[in-house]
Amino acid sequence: MSEPDQPQGFFARLKARLNRGGASIARDLRTLLRGRQIDAAVLEQLEERLLSADVGVEATEEILGALGRRVARHELADVEALLDALRERLTEMLKPCERPLTIDRSAKPFVVLVVGVNGSGKTTSIGKLSRQLRAQGLSVMLAAGDTFRAAAVEQLHVWAERTGASFSAQRTGADPGAVIFDAVNSAQARGIDVLLADTAGRLHSQTHLMDEVRKVKRVIARVMPEAPHEVLLVLDANQGQNALAQAQQFHAALGVTGLVLTKLDGTARGGIVVAIARRLQLPIRFIGVGEKADDFGPFDAAAFASALLDGAADEHGAGDARHDGGRAREASAS
Repeated sequence: MSEPDQPQGFFARLKARLNRGGASIARDLRTLLRGRQIDAAVLEQLEERLLSADVGVEATEEILGALGRRVARHELADVEALLDALRERLTEMLKPCERPLTIDRSAKPFVVLVVGVNGSGKTTSIGKLSRQLRAQGLSVMLAAGDTFRAAAVEQLHVWAERTGASFSAQRTGADPGAVIFDAVNSAQARGIDVLLADTAGRLHSQTHLMDEVRKVKRVIARVMPEAPHEVLLVLDANQGQNALAQAQQFHAALGVTGLVLTKLDGTARGGIVVAIARRLQLPIRFIGVGEKADDFGPFDAAAFASALLDGAADEHGAGDARHDGGRAREASAS
């Protein structure tokens, strides 16, 4: 069922919600730099805003280095030229991560193991992904591997019913490995296209819990040696630099193959996506910009760079005309 704001499109919602309250890097810089020559002092102002947006020290230094060289060559005459160059540089940094999830239909089931810390939005992301996969005509099974919280099992069951997916669960407190093992066997027997396996939230610093999810991954491989086909890490963008630490440690422990960035509607620090892209270059499969089912879509580098800089209803409209391709891609997802 379509949401009331669906015609607005996923890209427009991203722009509106990433910079709530009317703030944006572009608007701030235009206000500060109107009529000023682009020089080292201006780049310092830009540095401050990038860091406050949680772009991170490494990524900010790389961006300023590239822009500084262009300033030295007198290529950036005014704030609009600077913003164009910044938008272009951000897109270049994010582009390697623009790799959508591809389901191998010959693998039955295509197993997606979903991991992350408590409260990152794993179960909700599974539900929204199930909705998208069902819309593509794929059969889906949801496996309730978070056996410690009855509420998590119930929530996943609701999503299964809502999206028309099959559901696999055991009693509260059951061994997560056994739950996922049975789910894979069941999905194989029934010819299910995609198995989305939920896991309990765990802090990346808790060794025994990380060992447990490694065990789940090994158990899946006993049934299907090539599985899991995707290890999807869900990160809360509000966590800022801590989200980067989570990504690094989960990747070291499990070999993460894709990321989901959630709750981008609740942060003014969306630059953490740039920091993560710069450090890990892992595929960003999806981003979430709200609670509704349609507020979840594939990552688009150019669209995200434009949203991060320009925000909603920017008076100059900069960036809008430059990203028709991004708009076309997101329109098919919304």
